[in-house]
Amino acid sequence: MNCNYFYTFLLLICSVAFGSSQLIAQKQVQTETDNFKVKGFHLDLRIQVMTPKALMEFADELSELGMNTLVLEWEGTYPFEKHATISNKYSYTRAEVKSFISHCENLGIKVIPLQQTLGHVEYILRNPRYSILKEDRKDISQLCPMEISDNKALFTDLFTDLANMHNSDYIHIGGDETYLLGHCEKCKKKVAEEGKSKLFVDHMKMIADIVISLGKKPVMWADIILKYPEAAADLPKETIFVDWNYGWKINHFGDIPNLQKLGFTFWGSPAIRSHPDNWFITDWATHFKNQKEFIPYARKANYEGIIMTSWSTSGVYGFTWDVNYDVVDMVQIRNTYPLSGFNILIQSYTEALESKDAIDPQAFVLKYAKKQFGLKKQDAQKLSEFIFFPKELITNGKPDKSSSIAVMKNDYGKVRDQLILINPKKNKEEFDHFKLMADLRMHYLNFKEVESAYNSVDFVRSQTPELLESLNKILENAKGLDKRFLALNKGFLYDSEINEQNFLRTQQMHALHDRLAKLK
Repeated sequence: MNCNYFYTFLLLICSVAFGSSQLIAQKQVQTETDNFKVKGFHLDLRIQVMTPKALMEFADELSELGMNTLVLEWEGTYPFEKHATISNKYSYTRAEVKSFISHCENLGIKVIPLQQTLGHVEYILRNPRYSILKEDRKDISQLCPMEISDNKALFTDLFTDLANMHNSDYIHIGGDETYLLGHCEKCKKKVAEEGKSKLFVDHMKMIADIVISLGKKPVMWADIILKYPEAAADLPKETIFVDWNYGWKINHFGDIPNLQKLGFTFWGSPAIRSHPDNWFITDWATHFKNQKEFIPYARKANYEGIIMTSWSTSGVYGFTWDVNYDVVDMVQIRNTYPLSGFNILIQSYTEALESKDAIDPQAFVLKYAKKQFGLKKQDAQKLSEFIFFPKELITNGKPDKSSSIAVMKNDYGKVRDQLILINPKKNKEEFDHFKLMADLRMHYLNFKEVESAYNSVDFVRSQTPELLESLNKILENAKGLDKRFLALNKGFLYDSEINEQNFLRTQQMHALHDRLAKLK
């Protein structure tokens, strides 16, 4: 054999062998990091309802990031046929829903509808048509699980509609935060005889059976069954539990391995918007830490899926009542900044899913600042300082940790002032969300300082003009913030809802202004 030919042949064999080993190694890494069958995102449409165009664009983004599942909490935005009473003023048309689901499926994303079936049903029970289902006349957050025949009739209708519209193998049946469990007399009697777990499980089993009869698998939040697990084995084995963990210790709600031993499948669920987030606070550090710690845990615990939640509100409402507790109107207690401002956390979630190691939040932010905004090291560090600056609530006029609101303003102001001066080279609109969040926070602190002075034991009427002058400046500043909020979210939210959000955000400020004006 020709010597040169022989050496060439050997090199070829080595090259193929080396390439094969690389391919095997890559597959091994992929297997280790890609063990979640379901890679998903949860959209909360209870408030801050995205326009059809924004929904389509968001699905495009999720597809590019490798997501294959979207859990949609439609609530009152879903256009039920037989129960059109449930739909609210922002509800989509059936054509819009069909078009969106088709768009998602063309992208390789399955849409799982989330329909609450026990707690968080104010939007249903506010209507007299469903009054018979109330667990309590005034607290209408939960329906009574002992109204078995009426519950079955309602949810058979709702799930039949959802199953016909959605092609996913799953339907999410809710089941979380059922704080009134065992509250009414019928339920108290059953709890006394059989326990809270049996009360909960019997209802959720009935719901799960409806879903299964429609050819779907039921998915439900895990908190209540973990708290009351005694009757868990009675639930259909097709049931998938979602362990929502937003930054607390593992097994926060109860013993998860015990349910896994019964043969139940688990998915995990972190969050990019949750308590204590509101218009004026985003606890970025907690959400990054949540991804860093929980996603690797979910992988080790053999969870088959991950669904990132993003809560626009806590789901707690305030009511205007008529006699007999008829609902005149209801409004959400807490709002967060819209999803439009959270791309950085969505991107880090993707990286956390793709990496076999836990993400490094601060390293990720610095890398993101450079790649997404073209920032140099110094400005990237300033963005990082803004993201990870400690966020404090103000309760009863006092900060959680700082000695005073004035100290909070001074410390936060330094970080905010640095951020405002940054001029990104690209994706300026995304960066403007950070700037608006920073200014809304300072706006809030300015108002809280006035409110605290008004509520001080040292407040006297003669101080009114000074406080009014400060509050007038705050309300004038609010007009500019409202315009910026509109500009950044136009097309993402409906214009009418943007105006509604702007009104609600300053409502407390206007109320204090009216009270001070009376004292002048």
